[in-house]
Amino acid sequence: MAFMATIASDVMASLRKNILHPAWLVAVASCLVAGAATAAQPLPWQMGLQPPAGTIAEMADDLHNLLLVVITLISLFVLGLLVYVGIRFRAAANPVPSRTSHNTVIEILWTVIPVVILVGIAVPSFRLLYYLDRTADTDMVIKVTGNQWYWNYEYPDEGISFDSYLVDEEDLQEGQIRLLSVDYPMVVPENTRVKLLVTGNDVMHSYFVPALAVQVYAFIGRTNEVWIDVPAGKQTYYGQCNQICGVNHAYMPIEVRALPEAEYQEWLKSAREEFAMNTPSPVDSPDTGSSGPLVLASAN
Repeated sequence: MAFMATIASDVMASLRKNILHPAWLVAVASCLVAGAATAAQPLPWQMGLQPPAGTIAEMADDLHNLLLVVITLISLFVLGLLVYVGIRFRAAANPVPSRTSHNTVIEILWTVIPVVILVGIAVPSFRLLYYLDRTADTDMVIKVTGNQWYWNYEYPDEGISFDSYLVDEEDLQEGQIRLLSVDYPMVVPENTRVKLLVTGNDVMHSYFVPALAVQVYAFIGRTNEVWIDVPAGKQTYYGQCNQICGVNHAYMPIEVRALPEAEYQEWLKSAREEFAMNTPSPVDSPDTGSSGPLVLASAN
């Protein structure tokens, strides 16, 4: 007993020395603050989801919180039931076990209650599911193509297309984020509903931006349709391909930059000059009026 007491004393002393160390306290505080901070990117020691941006993300966040409460209550109930049964029907307290084989009331309850819970969960689930299907009520269209290992963004109504690559660590500028910043982000106007047409050119990719609650697969030969609701406010949202798509899977980030309308129009003007899709060929004859073959400009 003295030996065990000595071990317990040493363990408690070690815990006080290490867990209550200022570095650990700072880490825990950072963890709690990060969970409540407003950001569109993952943060060190972050707990919980990223703050939702837009109506889709807000509805998804509300559904997540509801399900968390439901599963917590179910888990506590089952745990309490197990503890009660273990104590009430242990051999010492119940030497002669019951021979009861059926209980109509209990069987009805364990059938009806789960059904009621599932129906209650289905209501907000289907509400969000059908809300995600409103791709016709959008303001603009962007085609997103996954490649090994970069993204291509095409604005069909604006006539521009460009590739988006990860910024290497040695080339990072002030304010850029390691493994998340790209050379040419997808730029959209704030307070806009954007339809995304997502496809692929090789293996399976996945377009995933947590703050905007969008995650859709990119397959070769198929176009998946989804939309995002970009809220008001100048903001940058970060994501990544979350489908294991090859050796450089971890180096395929997504950057969505929301700008005020005036700044977006300025960006669009410069983008039309730099990334124009329909560029007249230098061999075109001025007599025929031909616009020449379609030339797809790349950012690289």
